[in-house]
Amino acid sequence: MSRRALLRQRSLVALLAAEVISTTGAQMTWLALPWFVLVTTHSATQTTYVVAAEVIGLALLGLPGGRLLGRIGARRTMMFCDGARAPLMTVIPVLHWTGGLSFPVLLAVAFGLGALTAPSFAAQKVIVPELLGEDEHQITEANALFQAATRTTLLAGPALAGVLIGLIGATSVLLVDAATYLVSLALVAGFVPHRLPIVQEAEHRSLRAGLRFIKHDRLLRVWWPTFAVGDAAWTAFFITVPVLVLARFGHKPLIAGALVASFGIGAVIGNGISFRFLTRRFEGLAVISVCALGQALPLWLLWLPLPAIGLSALIVASGVANGLVNPSLHAITTLRVPPPLRPNVFTTQMVGWAVVNPLALFVTGPVLDAYGTTPVLIGFAAVQTVSMAVVAFAAARELGRRRLEPATA
Repeated sequence: MSRRALLRQRSLVALLAAEVISTTGAQMTWLALPWFVLVTTHSATQTTYVVAAEVIGLALLGLPGGRLLGRIGARRTMMFCDGARAPLMTVIPVLHWTGGLSFPVLLAVAFGLGALTAPSFAAQKVIVPELLGEDEHQITEANALFQAATRTTLLAGPALAGVLIGLIGATSVLLVDAATYLVSLALVAGFVPHRLPIVQEAEHRSLRAGLRFIKHDRLLRVWWPTFAVGDAAWTAFFITVPVLVLARFGHKPLIAGALVASFGIGAVIGNGISFRFLTRRFEGLAVISVCALGQALPLWLLWLPLPAIGLSALIVASGVANGLVNPSLHAITTLRVPPPLRPNVFTTQMVGWAVVNPLALFVTGPVLDAYGTTPVLIGFAAVQTVSMAVVAFAAARELGRRRLEPATA
């Protein structure tokens, strides 16, 4: 299928639109909710607890969400998660305005939102090969489009949130996020065709099957734990951004939004380069082995007392490398998993990610309160460097094995 034909598929365009709209709202909340907690409690520790509650919800209820995905299929799972998150998100602003919002209620809502994240994420991974088939080049190109869409939301969401927080307040921004879930639900319901769920045997649905597959896949057993650690460092960084802005630049949410959006700018540029020049010229493993470490290197300068534009440029550079790598990375990790195992394996991956993330959050908040942002930023750069070096080395080793196997045979 040509790139032009790919872009003419109505169901794929609807999925892209739903992804852009709902994830833009989620990215707005990613800034608005920590900002709301930080300015109302004046505590970085309590801010990290709210984010950690969302991640813990994902960890504890992720596997039941995977069973739901296997039972009702990717399309219905996406619709269910969007339909449930919309009213849940409205609880925070409504209770805040009526004086009934307590910190335990805030934690409970965050927990519920996290519980709906794992099945939604896994459904987005499963539905692309359901629509396009199992060809690696097509899946890589489709993933380049989806990654570009997601990274565009990293650009638009935080920047828009920074503006709207100043205009209408952080709690009103959460209502905007709730509305985006409803729009996404309508797009998926109206334009994405129904597919019967992949037939799963009993052994495909067990936790042991997902763990066993990951354990025995020589690439995923290295990549996925490494991604979990690297993503935990990114979570710590994004929580650090509001604290950094308040400390260095004052009460300017627009700067906070711009810094988070900078990663999206770079990633969109990288995705565009990948889609236009890399996907049909180079093997995905080769791209990953060459470019992955470029994501980490600019981060070593973030702790310096730079102006906002300098910090933004460093984050953009990191995002470009991420955008070059991610389309191939998502295609490879999707297609290595047999279709009947995908609902189980992808939710198992998300649960593993969610188990690691709170550890970073529980450390980050007290460190920010006690020592400020510098140690967090240096630790962030160090963890990212080690993680991306491991990812690149594993990709290069797998590429060497793949090229050697035909010759050996």
